[in-house]
Amino acid sequence: MGNISRREFGRRLATGIVGASIPGISGLALPGLPEGPVVNDRPNFVFLCSDQHSAKYAGFAGHSLVKTPNLDRIARGGVNFSAAYCGSPLCVPSRSSMMTGMYPSDVNSFCNATVYDGTYDTWGKRFRDAGYYCWAVGKQDLNPAFDLGFEDAGVEHGHARKPDITSLFREPVGYRIGEREGIDGEIHEETVVGPTKVKNLTNPERDRRDTDIALRFFRENSPRLKKPWIAFIGLREPHPVWTGLKRYYDDYLSHVKIPDVSISELENLPLPFQAMRNFKRISTPIPEERIRRAIAAYFSMVTELDDRIGEIYRCLEETNQLGNTYFIYTSDHGESLGEHGMWLKSNLYEGPANIPLVISGPGLPTGKQIDTPVGHVDLVTTMLELARIPVPGSLRGVSLSPLLSGRAGQGPLCAYVESHSEGNPTGSCMIRKGDWKLIHFSYYQDVLFNLKDDPEERRNRIEDPAVQDVAADMMLTLRRIVDPEEVTERAFAAQKKVLNTFVREMSEDELFELMRSRLGDGQARVLVRMLKRTGR
Repeated sequence: MGNISRREFGRRLATGIVGASIPGISGLALPGLPEGPVVNDRPNFVFLCSDQHSAKYAGFAGHSLVKTPNLDRIARGGVNFSAAYCGSPLCVPSRSSMMTGMYPSDVNSFCNATVYDGTYDTWGKRFRDAGYYCWAVGKQDLNPAFDLGFEDAGVEHGHARKPDITSLFREPVGYRIGEREGIDGEIHEETVVGPTKVKNLTNPERDRRDTDIALRFFRENSPRLKKPWIAFIGLREPHPVWTGLKRYYDDYLSHVKIPDVSISELENLPLPFQAMRNFKRISTPIPEERIRRAIAAYFSMVTELDDRIGEIYRCLEETNQLGNTYFIYTSDHGESLGEHGMWLKSNLYEGPANIPLVISGPGLPTGKQIDTPVGHVDLVTTMLELARIPVPGSLRGVSLSPLLSGRAGQGPLCAYVESHSEGNPTGSCMIRKGDWKLIHFSYYQDVLFNLKDDPEERRNRIEDPAVQDVAADMMLTLRRIVDPEEVTERAFAAQKKVLNTFVREMSEDELFELMRSRLGDGQARVLVRMLKRTGR
């Protein structure tokens, strides 16, 4: 990067840089591993997070086509939260919320260019400080400039090193190249990754590598610990590029259905979501054969992800560690997959916002489904309680323990999600309370759905005279949580600050090279000239 290193530039941005290369399996090390017999009267935890797995695409969720036999088994042995929501339908802000028990805006993480700022501790640090051995592998997407609390066995914080430049242009929104082309599907054969192949891995290859690292930890290291442990495993499937394992892909391709999206529905989409369709260059219809390939590959990746989860779960069984271990599975956010004419993430329909959440472990009910709306933000409080660690009063989340133990009416009041990422011309946020769901757009008209009567979110009730009391109550609940317009303006300001740093620290040519991969030559050149001329 010319006369300034990426590390120094990241430091100035307060985003940090990954300081170590990802080790091969043979290089796994556990600093400070206690020796001797196990002395552990507190539970262990496995927190397994995938990437872009929407809640509906699983057997245990009732999907008629997607096969997830291992997750189905885990759900039968535990609790499935059917109305669980991410903190934001995008990697970085969602994970910042999930790992802190705060909302994304509380830690100033609005998009993939504004990473976790260290304002509140991660649960890794809280557990470590309470005497746990905290270990992590795979995608975490936080900020390694701060003490995250984990022994790092190959953790990736990609957006701290390479932020999404497109999220810094929201006034006005342009378009991003490569999004439309990515709505397609490919196939791959069985994945084998040796320790020498560590560069340019696909997501299935990365997940194969990190699953092997996790299996080694559970077989060789965690049984020797003299203290309780918690392991974070960040897998990447089914995040694009969508490449389905051939033996799954071929079967799915012959059965997938094209989402039913009418011209009327597209015409009546909220205006911010219409702008997002233009940003992703998907407002022009995509050929049906590409849509079929994309869906088949996505489903295949979900099933391959399920294979990895099954390997880890069986390893815990075979090593007799499951009896004292809480197993948590979730995803950072979901996927639109063509519904409402939307693809990928960043919008607040159920596809990107509603995520799987399955928890099993000692003392928990089995085969139970909980339909109360909950959020990632509630997990930290819940985990701390299960581990008998004091819960700070500053945490936003509400414990799920009452719901887990069957005490009705004592869980979270609602679920809250916010979105300020690329393609959004304004700030948006969502409240799910009972059967009702409100999406609020700063400065644009809101939408209101009853998900019991309208699970596909096709009937906007915001102007229905019969439910104006519901709309008012939902808005009041939202404003008790945040001031949405203040958060919107703060997001714009944070993104502008990052962009101004790029403009200040980079030459015109460097800035052009940074932008062209996401914005294309034409937009990049025009924007660079404007930015360098105005200084902002």
